[in-house]
Amino acid sequence: MTFTRRKICLMGAAAMGSALIPGISFADDPIRIIVPYPPGGPLDVTARAVAEEARADLGNIIVENKPGAGGNIGVDYVAKQSPDGKTIVMGALATHAVNPNLFSKLPYDPIKDFTPITLIAQTPNVLVITPKFSKETGIKNVKDLIAYAKKNPDKLNYASGGNGSAGHMSGELLKADSGIKLVHIPFKGAAAARMSVLAGDTDLIFDNLASASADIKAGKLIPLAVTTSFRAPALPDVPTMAEAGVPRFDISTWYAFFAPAGLNQKELDKLNKAFVKAIKSQSMAKRFETMGAQEKAGTPAELGSFVKEEMAKYKKIVAASGAKID
Repeated sequence: MTFTRRKICLMGAAAMGSALIPGISFADDPIRIIVPYPPGGPLDVTARAVAEEARADLGNIIVENKPGAGGNIGVDYVAKQSPDGKTIVMGALATHAVNPNLFSKLPYDPIKDFTPITLIAQTPNVLVITPKFSKETGIKNVKDLIAYAKKNPDKLNYASGGNGSAGHMSGELLKADSGIKLVHIPFKGAAAARMSVLAGDTDLIFDNLASASADIKAGKLIPLAVTTSFRAPALPDVPTMAEAGVPRFDISTWYAFFAPAGLNQKELDKLNKAFVKAIKSQSMAKRFETMGAQEKAGTPAELGSFVKEEMAKYKKIVAASGAKID
């Protein structure tokens, strides 16, 4: 083989370039984690934190946001990618349990189109209102809210981070179980929804505990109840919805990693091992504590069974609410 001066220079430059970034091979594609929601939300923050921990075992990991249609756009994108372990999605309650029951037509099948990798965590939502709204309405707890709504039908509304979100389902379950009317106002992301409540444009929100905690501590939001069957360690004095007068109320936001269907066992084992290790790290434990979340890393089989159980659960909740999106 004849080497020209140009070829020798290019080979040298390539070698120098590789040496500048040890541990990363330019021949290997990075792993992409697709977050089907806007930047800055709980899923996005958690995905980036787990990716940072997992890089030591998996190499370069890139987190990309592909929001839209209640998370359906990003999830459908991953469903149609090659099952080579290079593209995974951070699915959630909405994308893999609620949307299949809420949307008349879904571009993906949450069971058939994905390979479960691991559950990540579960976190409660918290029902909050502003001090101003509380003063104007006299609402200080969930019973007050229900009584006010019954006396003033069609007057109250609630914000959510989008159709199919845990906040949306929490509002619909409250309506169904208490017999009150609340107008649902969906936003593009939980942050925008929370800002609408803080600004007084909407009345209340079932917000993610991690996202709402700063405003709760600052006195800008008043917590009325958490949505899980257990009290949140971060808010030990705040009752559960069941304790507050709405029996059997139990909704939590959860996050999990999925790959396209057909991922081979070797790649699945590698991803599961690395992500479980990252999720169970001390760094993530501290982050989960701040979020009020419970770490739930486990096996692919456990996640697969969990998703089926959640789909069955939310089929009943969506049906009871009467909510449907064409």
